[in-house]
Amino acid sequence: MSELDVKLKFELDPQLQSDSVILGEFPLSLVLMSRDANYPWCILVPRRKGVYAIHHLAEEDRQQLMRESCHLSEVMADLFVPDRMNVGALGNVVAQLHMHHVARFKNDPAWPRPVWGAVEAKAFTEEELKSRVSRLRSALAGDDFTPPA
Repeated sequence: MSELDVKLKFELDPQLQSDSVILGEFPLSLVLMSRDANYPWCILVPRRKGVYAIHHLAEEDRQQLMRESCHLSEVMADLFVPDRMNVGALGNVVAQLHMHHVARFKNDPAWPRPVWGAVEAKAFTEEELKSRVSRLRSALAGDDFTPPA
């Protein structure tokens, strides 16, 4: 591996790694699922080193991120039938560019407030985690989505 390859190698932020499960990959982004069982919550992380905001992406990558975000939102809306899909890229705690996709319900623990810090994160049981991951991977299955090997 050349020095350039090492410099350009994508690495997932340790906080995102510990707080989520890898569902798979789109052409640009790693697709994660939050371990917080309070909400159906997925995260897109463009596999680009040193990118901290959408405007840092090349134009083609910006367009691809929007396609992936819209597709993920549509899949989550179909699967969970929320009252609202919240999509956002904050970066206040984790600088690495990542886009949250949270299915919100009028009866969820944080409604109508933002999910961050509203209530303590709730862990999935092992069975719930396997079921949610399986449902999302099945719903995302297609030409542009690759589950982990």
